[in-house]
Amino acid sequence: MTEKVIDESQQSGTGNVASDTTLFGHPVGLFILFFTEMWERFSYYGMRALLVLYLVEEINSDNPGLGWEADEAGNLYGLYTMLVYITPILGGIIADKILGFRKAITTGAILMSLGHFALAFEPMPAFYLGLGLLIVGNGFFKPNISSIVGQLYPEGSEKKDSGYTIFYQGINVGAFLGSILCGYLAETMGWHYGFGLAGIFMVIGMIQFQLSQKMFGKIGLPPKPKDGEVIGNLEDNQDIIDSIQETKKKGLTKVESQRLIVVGVLAFFSIFFWAAFEQAGSSMNIFASEYTNRDLAGSGIVIFKIISSLVFILPIVILFWLFLGTAMKLGKKYAGAMSFMGLSVLILTLLMGYVIYEQYIKESVEIPATWFQSLNALFIFTLAPLFSFVWAQLARTKINPNGPQKFAIGLVLLGLGFIPMVIGSADFIGDSQGVEKASMIFLVLAYLLHTMGELSLSPVGLSYVSKLSPVRLVGLMFGIWFFASAMGNMVAGAFSGYMEKLANESTMSDFFMILVYIPISAGLVLFILSFPLRKLMHGIK
Repeated sequence: MTEKVIDESQQSGTGNVASDTTLFGHPVGLFILFFTEMWERFSYYGMRALLVLYLVEEINSDNPGLGWEADEAGNLYGLYTMLVYITPILGGIIADKILGFRKAITTGAILMSLGHFALAFEPMPAFYLGLGLLIVGNGFFKPNISSIVGQLYPEGSEKKDSGYTIFYQGINVGAFLGSILCGYLAETMGWHYGFGLAGIFMVIGMIQFQLSQKMFGKIGLPPKPKDGEVIGNLEDNQDIIDSIQETKKKGLTKVESQRLIVVGVLAFFSIFFWAAFEQAGSSMNIFASEYTNRDLAGSGIVIFKIISSLVFILPIVILFWLFLGTAMKLGKKYAGAMSFMGLSVLILTLLMGYVIYEQYIKESVEIPATWFQSLNALFIFTLAPLFSFVWAQLARTKINPNGPQKFAIGLVLLGLGFIPMVIGSADFIGDSQGVEKASMIFLVLAYLLHTMGELSLSPVGLSYVSKLSPVRLVGLMFGIWFFASAMGNMVAGAFSGYMEKLANESTMSDFFMILVYIPISAGLVLFILSFPLRKLMHGIK
């Protein structure tokens, strides 16, 4: 949904501290939201890295899990991630109509905090309750914090896109740190410690946001007009309602109809992408845990300790820098919020220092299986600027791929990413017993190519949904887009359970070979369709 900043006082520069005070050229409120979203993504991806491994771990192991079969775990994972994508559609509607963005964010944060803490307890009712709370809480939180980011900027601001880029980096920092820290505690101390840590940072992020509320002025308040004044995005909603009613009377134009066909085609092909990409949290996670040689030896130990320490320290330095800048701008007036922001960075620093120390004192090192989940976020840090540069350079040439073609490239890269998995799993028949486990390089290469595919498809898809949809139907089309993503996640979970079944019947590489064929075939079909689709886009590039 497009956002308008319609509060006149905000546009004139006297509306609120969050918009009027700037840091690094952006509204200081952006960095409050950066930290809030970062801790939410920390908790989500930290828990996601553990879920399937906890489900399939044997009950009588040293770190007991639930002892489920892989297909049962995959089905639950698919259902969970599907609902995580669907509930934001409902949460956005409730916020638009009733709660407002800020109350919806707070409600979501409370529910998710309770959900993570429920997972920290062993009885099964608490486990299912925790998942349910996380699903509902995510629906309230996820869409509405992104909406507030847009409202920090005046309409037409050239800085809004870069603001969202900064915000997106907060997502990836959280995903990276969550996978590392929650995963480490879960695999070394116990699964429930990992779930509990995710809850602690969710609570800190929630309190920090609550103590910052006043700085946002009227942004994100419930949509209740007062004395003729329009607050938040109520006017946006009325515009959309009026436009939809007008559409019912007049219908869509030929150009609008054809552009929506392109959106529908892209949404359909995105199902194939996410069905394969989301193997990361299920089958690839199990492969990392049970079928990958994660032990280091010789000089590899020293090299890993040095590189991992540098990689772990870098985000801490960035967060400390952002915290100092934000605290200096906001001063004593928001000392409470700054105290919790500082506390979160301090706890994070201590935990990461503990992990680094633990790695250094060990003579032998086994990399936790959950750490491979952090590779996607790490590669996004490093590759996103490169991809932005490449697309910008191609835009100046005659060989610049259009949206569907970039989509097709993303699907092909994703499929190619499973080729290392095919090679690495070729020897596994039935289980890993008595067979030399696969090298870690196969997983690293797979995640590298998958991230390249994601950078070719995901940002492009969101951009083209916005560009191709009539303004009055943008919200509806984004709902369809995320519903397609939800379907892809559900298929991913259901399909992941076949990994060990196919291994028992032939070899595990047959499972991953299917994941090579499907996205590459879908990508080639979409590339062929891109030529007629370009005509249906009517000049949108």
